[in-house]
Amino acid sequence: MPEYGSGGFGAGAATSATAARVRADGAAAPDDGSGAVIDVHHHFCAPQWRAWAEGKGLVNPKALPPWARWEAGAALDVMDRAGIAVAVLKPMLPARYEGSAQLREAVAVTLEAAAAAVEAHPGRFVFHAPLFLEDQEASLWALRYGLDELGAVGVNVTANHGGVYLGDPSYDRIFAELDERSAVVDTHPHNLPGGPPGAATVPGLPNFLCDFLLDTTRAAANMIRNRTLDRFPNLSVILPHGGGFLPHIATRMEAFGGCFDPPVEPAVVRDHLHRFYYDTAGPLSPAGTLLATAGADRILFGSDWPAAPAAMVVDVAVPALAADPAFTALQRRGVNRENALRLMPRLAAL
Repeated sequence: MPEYGSGGFGAGAATSATAARVRADGAAAPDDGSGAVIDVHHHFCAPQWRAWAEGKGLVNPKALPPWARWEAGAALDVMDRAGIAVAVLKPMLPARYEGSAQLREAVAVTLEAAAAAVEAHPGRFVFHAPLFLEDQEASLWALRYGLDELGAVGVNVTANHGGVYLGDPSYDRIFAELDERSAVVDTHPHNLPGGPPGAATVPGLPNFLCDFLLDTTRAAANMIRNRTLDRFPNLSVILPHGGGFLPHIATRMEAFGGCFDPPVEPAVVRDHLHRFYYDTAGPLSPAGTLLATAGADRILFGSDWPAAPAAMVVDVAVPALAADPAFTALQRRGVNRENALRLMPRLAAL
């Protein structure tokens, strides 16, 4: 059973820190944080948003995929089974909106629903504010409403908006305002630009399997090319799913940095690779390459629930992380919770 109580992270952390974990030889095993995990990749499609969107004729609730049917009870059940004390909600609003005013209304419904979930379940949830970067005025409004008024711990953006990738100078106005707040910028991939909406790029291969990883990799490479983290040094950018393909092509990117336009020195590439954060959602492959690329202090636990089914989280992802020989117990403790606490210190107060 999870080692945290009804008080959420604070209670869980205290229990986990003092509970004796016993190894086969009878000695107490190091605490790896697995009893009080902070999950930075928990998808949130609010029931209030679903009702609102149905009322507006924007969605057919029966046609929504399983990941769009978030319910607090189901979320807490998976969290308890996986040892997750706190989940950072990543808002999802899967509809096409008729204009900026309707988009703002959708975001307001979602943000207020997330704030209500936090209030209803003390210590178990926090949330990001969703930004739709193609609508800059709506995004500026959303980040101010979410961060300044409702208590969001960061913002969530997709890797590309209409084919314009993160790092593009057209987003500088928004990133400058985020930089003023030392914001956490949580990213997520979507379908690659240019293809039919929702259709598989390769028939028979779902887009999330490969294309999503490429989408994240493109966004990260574009941020490196445009030196986003140098121009906005107070931002903390999370790349999901282990950074896509980025760790696996790190040496290639360093070697061919001169082919960027403008060219990027290998040291700049290497520096950026160590400044991103990476979550384990997926589940994560054996982490040796990611550890060599980024370092253990830049890796965060992510469940990907409910996009990843409960069985995938509980029976595959969590045991795989626990058994990954690349991590020491101390490094796993960082991945499970300490790195997230350092990134988002407000979580320590839960």
